[in-house]
Amino acid sequence: MERTEFEALYGGAAGGGKSDALLAEGLRQIKLPHYRGLILRKTYPQLSQLVDRSLELYKAACPQAVYNQSRHFWQFPSGAKIYFGSMQHTSDRINYQGKRFDYIAFDELTQFTWEEYSYMFSRCRPGGPGSRCYIRASANPGGQGHGWVKQRFISAAPPMTRITEKGLINGPDGKAVEGQQSRVFVPSTVFDNRILLENDPQYAMRLALLPEADKKALLYGDWDSFSGQVFTEWRNDPSGYRTRKWSHVVDPFVVPSSWSIYRGFDFGYTRPFSVGWYAVDHDGRAYRIRELYGCTGNPNEGVRWEPGRIAAEIARIEKDDPNLCGKRIRGIADPSIFDESRGESVAAMMERRGVYFDRGDNSRIAGKMQMHHRLAFDTEGIPMLQVFSTCRHFIRTLPSLIYDSADVEDVDTSGEDHIYDECRYVMMDSPISPPVRPIKPPVSEGPLDYGRYESSDFR
Repeated sequence: MERTEFEALYGGAAGGGKSDALLAEGLRQIKLPHYRGLILRKTYPQLSQLVDRSLELYKAACPQAVYNQSRHFWQFPSGAKIYFGSMQHTSDRINYQGKRFDYIAFDELTQFTWEEYSYMFSRCRPGGPGSRCYIRASANPGGQGHGWVKQRFISAAPPMTRITEKGLINGPDGKAVEGQQSRVFVPSTVFDNRILLENDPQYAMRLALLPEADKKALLYGDWDSFSGQVFTEWRNDPSGYRTRKWSHVVDPFVVPSSWSIYRGFDFGYTRPFSVGWYAVDHDGRAYRIRELYGCTGNPNEGVRWEPGRIAAEIARIEKDDPNLCGKRIRGIADPSIFDESRGESVAAMMERRGVYFDRGDNSRIAGKMQMHHRLAFDTEGIPMLQVFSTCRHFIRTLPSLIYDSADVEDVDTSGEDHIYDECRYVMMDSPISPPVRPIKPPVSEGPLDYGRYESSDFR
């Protein structure tokens, strides 16, 4: 609550007092008549517990405050108001168009999309002099927004480290004005909540008894393990980069000339496109050695490249990269790029630039199972799919994929699944049998890599 950044994310595990922190922070400016606060959950039913808790906290802080049950807001003697709202669908963000709030809080931020969260930046503005405008959020690992939240707050810098983005804005006179925005991640676990542990000493033990993925996420705030994660086999252990054992991420190496090279492709325009190059050894083991990912830097937002431009960049890479130059490369892509029902196909546009693809097998469940087979470790600790450490977007997005709530056997396609799809097409071209007995990786002697810092920084 002492942080001065425009954005702050609090939490990472269960029991840290996240909701209380957001509610209490909303009271900071209630003496200003023009102050407006907004506390959001994904759906209105999820707000009930927050509202109930606010009845305790806000009445204790200001007995004269009144809660309007029908319109879901608190009114304080000064005229200040704190609203409770929801954003069940992305289109619901328009409900806040034209409104302004000095303080905006997202409870369980990983339940929201980047579009929903970032839109509210435009609603965070003062209604009068003397107020401070800022955004706060709480979160546990998991949920549809897990990937972008992790990228924005967790992997970007160590906890408690201010992250500052600078940019130039054109003023009304045409002159560039420098602006900046800051954010920070403040971690917490149940062990920070002394009052909770005093009242319920067994709460931490109950968290420890949860299934492994839930325990890691909710007890320790592990952002690489969470409920609903699709590829729980994933392991990114720097101690295995050089040896290529017990890690899916490895150090880059020179690919032998006798290995086969494949190029996967998933087209996107408003959403990211993905190109991945794979080297396959004589045992059928695949290595992702290069990637081209068309993302703006904002989660799941495409760079809007035409197919011809993508093809030109593919050709340049295959000419300049020593592992690709002069090699025979087989392209495999989403069958939809061959669709000519609305004019020239994407595939045809790319062929004019000398880049060719075969139709990939888009069987979703079979493809997902091939990914599971490939990620499984053998008795030597080596999986059938490994990734060069330079393929940062694969490393970022694959572990964050979650199951679809409507189709519990498939990946949630509302997430950043473009690299997964592109990889799946290549893996389905040479399917392998399921491992006879998948081997569980040994407990690492050192911390796993959770981004740009060590997991010990969470503790």
